[in-house]
Amino acid sequence: MGRRNRELPLLEQVEILDAGAEGMAVAKVDGLVVFVPYVVPGDVVDIQLRKKKKNYAEGRAVRLHRPSPLRVEPACPHFGVCGGCKWQTMKYEAQLEAKQRQVRDNLERLGGVDCSHMNPICGSDNIYYYRNKLEFTFSNRMWHTEASERTDDEWGALGFHIPQMFDKVLPIEHCALQAEPSNAIRLAVRDYAVAHGLEPYDIRNHTGFLRNLVLRCTTEGRWMVIVIVAADDRQRLFPLLDMLRDTFPQISSLQYVVNSKMNDSYADQEVVTYYGDDHIEEVMAGYRGSRDLRFIVNPKSFYQTNAPQAQRLYSFVADYADLKPTDTLYDLYTGTGTIALFLASQAAKVVGIEYVEEAIADARVNAERNGVGNAVFYAGDMAKVLTPEFIAANGQPDVVVTDPPRAGMHEHVVQQLLETAPRKIVYVSCNPATQARDLHLLASRYDVGRIQSVDMFPHTQHVENVVELLLAR
Repeated sequence: MGRRNRELPLLEQVEILDAGAEGMAVAKVDGLVVFVPYVVPGDVVDIQLRKKKKNYAEGRAVRLHRPSPLRVEPACPHFGVCGGCKWQTMKYEAQLEAKQRQVRDNLERLGGVDCSHMNPICGSDNIYYYRNKLEFTFSNRMWHTEASERTDDEWGALGFHIPQMFDKVLPIEHCALQAEPSNAIRLAVRDYAVAHGLEPYDIRNHTGFLRNLVLRCTTEGRWMVIVIVAADDRQRLFPLLDMLRDTFPQISSLQYVVNSKMNDSYADQEVVTYYGDDHIEEVMAGYRGSRDLRFIVNPKSFYQTNAPQAQRLYSFVADYADLKPTDTLYDLYTGTGTIALFLASQAAKVVGIEYVEEAIADARVNAERNGVGNAVFYAGDMAKVLTPEFIAANGQPDVVVTDPPRAGMHEHVVQQLLETAPRKIVYVSCNPATQARDLHLLASRYDVGRIQSVDMFPHTQHVENVVELLLAR
């Protein structure tokens, strides 16, 4: 324990009161709000403070005196160290209640929204092994736990970054987020690398060979594996890829990236297909009996990481949109066009807008592959694209679906929606706070109708929320 921490007090036998922001839990001691990770409301714990400000403090539970009735055993052996899935020790029903409360508090407090008619949150059928994408990091700096021993000849680690430590990686033996053969693939890559002397990357000194391992899968059991290396050394890379191809028949797309940059982002790097297809394909059932949709998922594509819940989320959006066959629909922040294409069979015309040009290229491909002829897609900054001239050229929207990033909608976009005045707006958000802010701005012309939260990410604080906005008469 560092000198600074020794000067901060130990708070004894403190009851945890609630689940809070960023996956932290909340306690109060003599009027001081204390944020603590990896504990459950109702736990009674000793808290070692690690940071103390005037109005709040942060600490860590060092002893559990009395467990909460909401507490359960975590499924992950790395719980409390890797930094993810912070609510894994909380009963899932309590997680859902906390998420719904988070949404309601934000909408009421920041948006002035009446949430008395809010629908119950839609939980996920699968609370483990639900993700279709994981990205692991190689590092020559292994994070050691109390149970692990440091050796002079240790190879390094393949796993997840330790929070707030860019160069430290926790070796993952079993992750409960993605179905098999995810763990088997990762362990096979690690064992091969150790046996053949393939060095993990040193992010400080920019040496080493192996950088990242990306695993993507579909609900039909097809897998994409991307190995990212620091140098184009095919004599060392290709045998590793051969091993993966020969060992795991589930892999239908095996790819690699040579990334010699100083950072791990590969968005601007070439992806080379070594074996199989250059994509995998996800299937989504059509809305209300319309035909199924098949979405191309490329190495750089965005696709909702909990596919079954994405189906439910989009169905709520479609229900709230309640489109007529003669309607023109605008889908703002359309991404790869999944919502737009899901709704296209219900409308006369769909117009999708997205900032990322590669995503719009994917949307156009997906539209063509699915035979959707009434959808058009535009790339550009939403605040600059959505103008009166654009609307005049593409038609007055009867309904607008908007699914902005966490920062919410730009004020110019909000103003344009107020001026355009579609009869209905369906607002999808992954951040209830910025959604509440935008709802407050839209309240001058729109009344809030139905509200539906959807849990896309069990064991985390993240939640999606759908709000129906009706043009006031």
